[in-house]
Amino acid sequence: MYRILMADLKAWKIQKGRKPLVFRGARQVGKTWLLKQFGKQEFPNFHYINFEEDDRLDRLFQGDLRPGRLLDELRFYLDHAIDPTRDLIILDEIQRSPRALSSLKYFHEQMPGLALCAAGSLIGVFMSSESFPVGQVDFLDLRPMSFEEFLQGLGEDSLYELITRHNFSRPLPASAHDRLWELWKQYLVVGGLPEAVQIFSDQKSNLYDAFKAIRALQKTMLDAYLADMAKHSGRMNALNLERLWRNVPVQLAQAQDGSATKFRFREAVSGIRGYEQLLGPLSWLEKADLLIRSSIVENAALPLAGYARENRFKLYLFDVGLLGALAGLAPVVFLQYGFGNYQGYVAENFVAQELRAAGLDRLFCWQGRTSEIEFLLAAGTEIIPWEVKSGRVTHSKSLTVYEQRHAPKTAVVLSARNNPGKGPRLQAPLYAAGTLARRMIEGSWRKE
Repeated sequence: MYRILMADLKAWKIQKGRKPLVFRGARQVGKTWLLKQFGKQEFPNFHYINFEEDDRLDRLFQGDLRPGRLLDELRFYLDHAIDPTRDLIILDEIQRSPRALSSLKYFHEQMPGLALCAAGSLIGVFMSSESFPVGQVDFLDLRPMSFEEFLQGLGEDSLYELITRHNFSRPLPASAHDRLWELWKQYLVVGGLPEAVQIFSDQKSNLYDAFKAIRALQKTMLDAYLADMAKHSGRMNALNLERLWRNVPVQLAQAQDGSATKFRFREAVSGIRGYEQLLGPLSWLEKADLLIRSSIVENAALPLAGYARENRFKLYLFDVGLLGALAGLAPVVFLQYGFGNYQGYVAENFVAQELRAAGLDRLFCWQGRTSEIEFLLAAGTEIIPWEVKSGRVTHSKSLTVYEQRHAPKTAVVLSARNNPGKGPRLQAPLYAAGTLARRMIEGSWRKE
């Protein structure tokens, strides 16, 4: 599977003053696979150590944390040589060994030439009883596969090249757009978890069997996430976590116009009436990377975070495929693209997921008295409004209100249509969300 983050791993390798790398991401997003590919491609040798597979590994870190001693222990454990000047060491499922997590500090201080990557469950890492090596490690966050990566995973290289290089001031070729639109609807079922994408790639000649297998896998993954909640929530009531997580698609389905609305705490968990009571479960799910929060602002000015109120936000699931599985939506309704109120919300969830994959850690939306813009993207000194339309109708009263109030140089309208729009409005198909986001973050979109 092609992953855009490989370029970031290569950049980390040659970075001056490189620190041990903590590779973060939700369970099943492909951290282990990508690190192994990185080791194969970029190092003479890599050494893979999994704390979940062998309890003896944790005992190696129970003594002192001198890097020299630990490296000798690992050589004997693996029964082969490790060259700290040329090789890569991967410590997987590191949350199972809090002492190993603490050792990263000493590897940075005493053995800075060693290429060391650690990966593990986000919650397990952040809930560690040992002190976290703040300032002593680098971080990279891996998200579910984006639509671009999905195309690469299916071998659709020509379509991938087309949308990543296309100038969206003009329409795409009609036949290419039709094919991309069909693949995008299939992506809404499959989602971006690599194992689901692999199943689809292997079985796409029979969509019925492929989607049946994918839904079975997604159900297994949902059960695994729920098991993580029970395992790592500590004093927190795991039942509240599950109720909150399941309530996200329920609330979003209630939107009358198909667009996501402000999250309502009173409806989330029985007996919880306000943000303060819900903060614990919500923070847990965000740290586990299972939810995406989009903060609501009323004043579209920089910095956007300065105008966000902590208790006003929208919530999305981190993977659109799991959204369909959790909501109990059959794959056929996505393929027909006629799933009622969910149509708008699913499209919006997809865009939120693409913005995160493009590198935005925090999302924002704008709400006026009677108007709403789904996303605001800060690009340099500009704030670019993003309007999400699930169908072919692109007329937007809300965007008109926003433009009259804030006069943006550019506005983005995403929809089912394949035309560039006029004036300051850049119109593009929904499946191009990730491509446009990356260009705007990099500042290269002005060339269009």
